[in-house]
Amino acid sequence: MRFRPLRSGSTPIAHPAPSSEPSAEVPSSMRATAMTAAGEPSTLRTVDMPTPSPVLSEVLVRVVAAGVNPIDAKTRRGAGVSGAIDEFPSVLGFDFSGIVVRAPYEAHPFPPGTPVYGMASFPRTGGSYAEYVVAPTLSVARKPASLSHVEAAGVPLAALTAWGLVVETAHAHEGQRILVHAGSGGVGHFAVQLAAYFGAHVTATSSGRNAAWLRELGAATVVDYTTTRFEEVVAEVDVVIDLIGNVHDDTGTRSLSVLRPGGLYVLVPTGSWPGFAEAAASAGVRSTSYKVIPDGGALATIGRLLDSGSIQVYIDQVIELDDAARAHALIEEGHTRGKVVLRVSDD
Repeated sequence: MRFRPLRSGSTPIAHPAPSSEPSAEVPSSMRATAMTAAGEPSTLRTVDMPTPSPVLSEVLVRVVAAGVNPIDAKTRRGAGVSGAIDEFPSVLGFDFSGIVVRAPYEAHPFPPGTPVYGMASFPRTGGSYAEYVVAPTLSVARKPASLSHVEAAGVPLAALTAWGLVVETAHAHEGQRILVHAGSGGVGHFAVQLAAYFGAHVTATSSGRNAAWLRELGAATVVDYTTTRFEEVVAEVDVVIDLIGNVHDDTGTRSLSVLRPGGLYVLVPTGSWPGFAEAAASAGVRSTSYKVIPDGGALATIGRLLDSGSIQVYIDQVIELDDAARAHALIEEGHTRGKVVLRVSDD
């Protein structure tokens, strides 16, 4: 299913008044889906957990929907950020969209009743696969008015990653040539749109079934990786944004050959190519890894782009919280378009 923003143009969007969300009526326990041990998707179980309590600058949010990301599945398998998990069961999830029920103080910009979206500090705190989550206010922004909570939950980690890659690292600009691997994925479909928005000439790799859609999102060229080796048709690009690495068909190594001298190779999946920096230096190009920064200010800017219709989020499937294991299985298959989202509670 494809979701497009309901608003277009540059008309400022008035923030809705906070609803009457009862900040005093927070239950002591909540329903959550947690990993009970490292392993297969079947290790995910729906459990009762204590409702978290916000401290200092944190907000407590009643979660309506939670995004599912590849890092969630990697962590469940025992990789990702699993090394920082102190005990099981552990509630997974970074992305959320929901309603503030507790704010740090009475005059806070996000008072109870405010629709927000953002990223939890998992695994330092419990994740977003739960009815309630705590999050630092600097990792949260008001939910875009044109998006439902389900749509908004698919945005934070993927869009912030794409923003960091395209805007803060590649410094996308008119005339720049950017190659985005896995352009139809969660991060990829945002990276294609943002690079095109800032004027870059975008080439994306994907399966053929996504080619027409990626062109609609702004890709000038789409290479079907199932029929064509990208290095045979792409050359002299300024930046490669690699969302695959060397875990599949040496995508990273092959990417170095299509960069211009001094071009920039950006590797995203952690652990997907340990020797990338040395290989890039030998090839005469620059390189860096990248990790997402949960920046509420950047997320607010992304929200304005979503509300104006300049970019959009694509939700592939919406799955109930109790069926999170199926969501992880879909993510691990690697063929989803855009995002998979868990429905946690009613809006």
